[in-house]
Amino acid sequence: FSNAETFRSGRVVNDGVMGGISQSRLRADPEGMFFEGVVSLANNGGFASMRFPASFPQLTNLLELVVRGESKRYKFILRTERAAQVVYESDFLAAPSWQSLRFKVEEFKSSFRGRLVQAPPLSFSDVSEVGILIADKQEGDFRLQIKTLTAS
Repeated sequence: FSNAETFRSGRVVNDGVMGGISQSRLRADPEGMFFEGVVSLANNGGFASMRFPASFPQLTNLLELVVRGESKRYKFILRTERAAQVVYESDFLAAPSWQSLRFKVEEFKSSFRGRLVQAPPLSFSDVSEVGILIADKQEGDFRLQIKTLTAS
């Protein structure tokens, strides 16, 4: 996530799509991109997210995300073309020092707008987009630095 091309392909999606006023941005850094901003619960808001296009090899069994942050809970989000309205999510707690988070396919739950739903089984090779979301009434400033995402 320190690559300029990767940085340009990212975008933020905040609760403004539903009337909220949370704000976030992506900021380039040589050590890894920052996802930062402010979550507001005003106007029934309460989330900020970032998204990037992604694809993983057919036999991928594990995704490893290297991040650091401020002891807030985030969701690692995956989207596929097979279930366009559904997200596959797995929670993690950010720590102030660099941490290597490993995700297996069975650790992801399928949801639609925050509610668990039935969906086709997740395969990492079907993923078309990855993202990170902060929500769950965690009002206030946040800052997460993302160094790498690798597949194995």
